[in-house]
Amino acid sequence: MRRPWARDGGGHPDTATQAGVPSAPVDGAPLLSLRGLSKGFGPVQALTRVDLDLPAGQITALAGDNGAGKSVTIKTISGLWEPDGGQMVWEGHPVVLRSPKEAEGLGITTIYQDLALCDNLDIVQNMFLGHERSRRGVLDEASMELTARRTLEELHVTTVRSIRQPVASLSGGQRQSVAVAKAVMSHAKLVIMDEPTAALGVTQTRMVLDLIKRLSSQGVAVLVVSHNLNDVFAMADRIAILHLGRSVASGPITDFDPQVVVDYMTTGSSTRAGSGHHDGEG
Repeated sequence: MRRPWARDGGGHPDTATQAGVPSAPVDGAPLLSLRGLSKGFGPVQALTRVDLDLPAGQITALAGDNGAGKSVTIKTISGLWEPDGGQMVWEGHPVVLRSPKEAEGLGITTIYQDLALCDNLDIVQNMFLGHERSRRGVLDEASMELTARRTLEELHVTTVRSIRQPVASLSGGQRQSVAVAKAVMSHAKLVIMDEPTAALGVTQTRMVLDLIKRLSSQGVAVLVVSHNLNDVFAMADRIAILHLGRSVASGPITDFDPQVVVDYMTTGSSTRAGSGHHDGEG
């Protein structure tokens, strides 16, 4: 495992990319890398030198038991919390994200479990909420409807009766589809999804998993937090496992099996034969 880069004292502040300022990506580099990321809240150390690579066009599952640090990790990537140490590298360049707005400026969109949708608004209004289009001082409803419809069609979302129906009338899977379509429409490069299939039935779960796969097929990096290992093995290209705030294993999903993942999640290690995974640093 590569040595984590120090954020305080060991880096080069003059080369850090400020959020929102575009720079040329480095060929072959993951879209986003975390190196030695640490975060504490008073006496509680939530993350300790976490490493994570998120390649473009791939689905990475972030697994771990309750309290492993998954939520802290995604909220740090999303700009909600600034890490205490370590470094975030976006398209090969160090970045410092101090707010969700700065993360969104780079192309990072996070879809939390509550989806942040307004039940009293329709699909189009939700997809353009905060980014409404206007023409001569009047909302350009026709343009927004056309873009919303095309985006949903590109993602093969076909179960929605009308793009003008209230979000309150949608099923859980359809609501996830609207949230993902909103991210696609904002030209997101990285979409983070927190438990996207929680509380969904079998049919809706399959719809959401297919949607996530189509998202990655368009070149978007997807980071999925999930407790459901069946879902993880059905959709993920890669997996990263946290245990008590530390990176303990990561690599292609084909290098793992469910029992080995459970071992890492519950104890931080696995002694099973053939588990040739990349253990995190103590």
